[in-house]
Amino acid sequence: MKIKSDFLVIGSGIAGLSFALKAANHFPDKTINIITKGNKDESNTKYAQGGIATVYDLTTDSYEAHIKDTLIAGDYLNDPEVVEMVIKQAKERLDELLAWGVDFDKNEQGRFDLGKEGGHSKNRIFHHKDITGFEIERSLLNKVKNHPNIHFYDYHFAIDLITEHQVFGDLISLDSDKTVFGAYVLDEKNKTVKTFIAKYTLLATGGSGQVYETTTNPFVATGDGIGMAYRAKAKLADMEFIQFHPTALYNPDESPAFLISEAVRGFGAILRNDKGERFMQKYDNRLELAPRDIVARAIDTEMKLQGSKNVYLDVTHIDYDGFVKHFPNITKKCESLNIDIRKDYIPVAPAAHYMMGGIVVDKNARSSIKHLYASGEVTRTGLHGANRLASNSLLEALVFSHNAVKDLVKHYDENYKLPAIPEWIDTSTDRTMEKILITHDRNEVKTIMSNYVGIVRSNERLLRALRRLYVLYQDNKRLYDHAEITTDLLELRNLITTAYLIVEFSRKRKENKGGFYSLDNIK
Repeated sequence: MKIKSDFLVIGSGIAGLSFALKAANHFPDKTINIITKGNKDESNTKYAQGGIATVYDLTTDSYEAHIKDTLIAGDYLNDPEVVEMVIKQAKERLDELLAWGVDFDKNEQGRFDLGKEGGHSKNRIFHHKDITGFEIERSLLNKVKNHPNIHFYDYHFAIDLITEHQVFGDLISLDSDKTVFGAYVLDEKNKTVKTFIAKYTLLATGGSGQVYETTTNPFVATGDGIGMAYRAKAKLADMEFIQFHPTALYNPDESPAFLISEAVRGFGAILRNDKGERFMQKYDNRLELAPRDIVARAIDTEMKLQGSKNVYLDVTHIDYDGFVKHFPNITKKCESLNIDIRKDYIPVAPAAHYMMGGIVVDKNARSSIKHLYASGEVTRTGLHGANRLASNSLLEALVFSHNAVKDLVKHYDENYKLPAIPEWIDTSTDRTMEKILITHDRNEVKTIMSNYVGIVRSNERLLRALRRLYVLYQDNKRLYDHAEITTDLLELRNLITTAYLIVEFSRKRKENKGGFYSLDNIK
């Protein structure tokens, strides 16, 4: 079955939805298809607690300060031009969210109640209580559903991008320029593969946190966009830089891990070790508000020193009513676990949270493959460098999706003709695959990455990870070649690919920066 459109959007978070909305407004006579492998609202955006960092009032803040904070957090591996571009667009993009109906918190004086998070020198975080991402997702979905030229396909899993290699086969050189013509997509409910054909494709598939045992990312964050881009031979970079959020709620039976927002530390929370001692003063003079990579490594060190599985956030000294007002869901979650924040410390531990690397794109979100754009966490834009500054990611997605549409307005070719696209060929011969094989291998990927490619790495750990992942790759390839295509199998394929890329990029980095730290690089 072939489904044609002018634009194909893969992913339904803030990057994909804002792109679709603007494309629909600028191209009212064109069709936009959005595919997502789960519910429409299931994305990393939905789980973003903190907010959007924006210099809104130049009398109390400055672009220069936000730029400096971003560069410091990124260990100066950022692209300064990209940092300036994103930060100077922030107010305009935030005003659009307000116009679309996003409700950001205000104080008693009627002004925006701006929060402060680790690495920020000013209060500049726009938020909706502690569920900012949920509020943004709600608003964008509400706007998108009212556009007649936007069509939503949920429970549709993108298998692979379609390029010349699917169209012309061996006639195309591996080194030749490539163009994307859409994607082969699994209809998960009907168990059929559809051919989505489009003149332009946007990858907005989000993160890859599920490669680790403990992550704040939802179950859908399996590196699907990274896997597709890698197989299509798109340029990737900075895959070694993984941000571990310092303060996920320590509750071993829960997955994904519940996030205790960085804004809690911005609100005055103190980190304490297993002995009840405050410890951040030993690691950074910014204390609990140091950038995430520093705080996560400090916590990791304290846990190893104490032989403990977690540390604690102390909010007992903070005004209870004020805390509940700002963090109602965090308070409710603690209560459900019999944690009384007025007298009890909150157990926390680092969890895989964000990938700084990914598909290399320019300022207009264009990848190295023609007609393939990308936006959001799946990309490496140059904004984050070696470590993302808190609350810069939602902003990044808005800016690059906006720029992608602007670029398309300039360069959309009405005369562009797509080649004849072949249908998907089903080569499966085994319809009796045991699901335990997938489950076991998925758990093994998580174990390998958590044990060998975590907050602290070494050459030996990386070599062990590489060897074990290669065995998993061979097993998965054999299954993929012969078994019936399923969501579980496709996710495992992308998890293994993403894990392999993290390891390979880690093996090549010889200097500790931001979200990458190896014992062999200590001088």
